[in-house]
Amino acid sequence: MSRTNSSGLRRDLELLDALATHGELGVTRVAQLVGREKTQVSRALASLADEGLVERDPDTQGYRLGWRLYALAARTGEARLVATAGPYLRRLVGQIHETAHLCVLRGGDVLTLLSESPAHAFRGVGWEGVSVAVPATSAGRVLISDWEPSVIRDWFPSERLATARAVRLADTDALLEEIGHIRARGYATVDEEFEVGVVGCSAPVRDFRGRIVAAINVAAPKGRLGDKLDAAGRLTAKVAAELTARLACPPSS
Repeated sequence: MSRTNSSGLRRDLELLDALATHGELGVTRVAQLVGREKTQVSRALASLADEGLVERDPDTQGYRLGWRLYALAARTGEARLVATAGPYLRRLVGQIHETAHLCVLRGGDVLTLLSESPAHAFRGVGWEGVSVAVPATSAGRVLISDWEPSVIRDWFPSERLATARAVRLADTDALLEEIGHIRARGYATVDEEFEVGVVGCSAPVRDFRGRIVAAINVAAPKGRLGDKLDAAGRLTAKVAAELTARLACPPSS
């Protein structure tokens, strides 16, 4: 039995594919590429724009892929991250005997997607779904460590750092210097910067293009981890690199 809306869906996908391939296009050019009437294409693009699947530039009147497609793609990536990362976090917890988290960027904040804890841990508050300011945490600093300096300056001017509990980072220059250390070492550390009595380390997880898409974070009381923080950072970076290699494989492998 045929699917009632399959032909309409196919036609919409043709429009999206044209925009994905060629970038921003006007209605006339899209119609030429897909071989359809301009009025039909115009109506279809307007409907897709209503749903956020494409957006129209108010100045050029051209269409490009919309925010909703990127949001859906990000969720798909995060779903695979969570499904894949669990064994790696558990292995890290087994070696370091402290709680580990998988964190991603959401806007200007760090969001924890997944946490794994050792048997001895007492967790009064779960971090899954909780977001915190980027500059205040080792995970946040790792997540922006492949950004261009100009972008970091735009997103995190000195006045914003002053309200982000970013201890040790007096201004944007200090943040950029910290980013340089992270790139050189391959991991970030914080010592009672986000919370009194707590230390932490984080390392980047990358996608197949080499872009940072997540961070693995370890946080623990300073009395337990403080004198082993760099060793924990190196181990976290090793596990993050292994997860990166796994994510580069096709999902079926």
